[in-house]
Amino acid sequence: MAKTKAKNGAFNIVIIGQKGRLQYEALLFAASLHASAPDFAGRLFVAEPQKNDRWWNDPRITNADVRAALTELGAEILPFENRHFGESYPYGNKIEALAALPKGEPFVFFDTDTLITGPIDQIAFDFDRPSASMRREGTWPTIELYGPGYTEIWKSLYDRFGLDFEATLDLSQPDEYWQRYMYFNAGWFFGRCPHEFGERFVEYATSIRNDPPAPLVCQPMDPWLDQIALPLVIASLGGGRPGPELDGLDGDMTCHWRVLPLMYARESDRAIEVLETVAAPNKLKKLLKQHEPIKRMVYQKRGHKARDMFDRNALPRREQMIRNQLKKANLWMR
Repeated sequence: MAKTKAKNGAFNIVIIGQKGRLQYEALLFAASLHASAPDFAGRLFVAEPQKNDRWWNDPRITNADVRAALTELGAEILPFENRHFGESYPYGNKIEALAALPKGEPFVFFDTDTLITGPIDQIAFDFDRPSASMRREGTWPTIELYGPGYTEIWKSLYDRFGLDFEATLDLSQPDEYWQRYMYFNAGWFFGRCPHEFGERFVEYATSIRNDPPAPLVCQPMDPWLDQIALPLVIASLGGGRPGPELDGLDGDMTCHWRVLPLMYARESDRAIEVLETVAAPNKLKKLLKQHEPIKRMVYQKRGHKARDMFDRNALPRREQMIRNQLKKANLWMR
């Protein structure tokens, strides 16, 4: 079978944008793409959930200046409808937004709290072998004394959808250790067709949510549902863990910063440089200062106070330890 190639080497990028925090994060993403990958020939879509009965409040970007700024930065605001998720599980936006993208065109999804820090168009994506971010911790499943273990839980999911569980195991890791099992951060993932990927994602996620296999009965689904279904989707489409050709993602090409205090505490000097450079122009500053965490961490320099607290070469082993120190110093905000 011929490999799926991006037309003219281009591919589509999609992030989620809506009222509140995400609209400002979308501005930073779009500005960083424009600055760090000036030769990117694809399209940037800011997928916007529409008001319907799945939302208690209107999720659309109502700030006309933000919408205009996104457009000026080359983004296309793409409306989509929530049919399965919505306010009760906003992480489902990344699942349902895929149906609104151009069918048959390779795509890369990024969480909105991401910066592009290098020429992302130079990454050698194989869109026929989907993959996702390995920058994760062992957040799911939660193993209880006398309850089912990792193998029983994950195998029940692969069996549910007729997938080869054994083929996904990392045999270099010990049995019943979380890294033996294919588990991703859903902060980025990609595929050859957003409709194909999205339909499978909806199918698996709703099946798990509505009728979990017996070993999952006591497992938390919120907020982990997208990350439970994602490896199954990727395995079903012939993908797996990312290879070395994708090292630039969560490396020198992108930074999934997630929360500004965490970003200042642990991310690279390059990521901080990109953030502060793209946030500097007065036109964007006027908008970004409307979001209190950006105003305080970036413009009022509280981020550098957080940065001075940590040695990037000797960070605490667990993220929660970083969070606790930031909270103790009154530098935690989102």
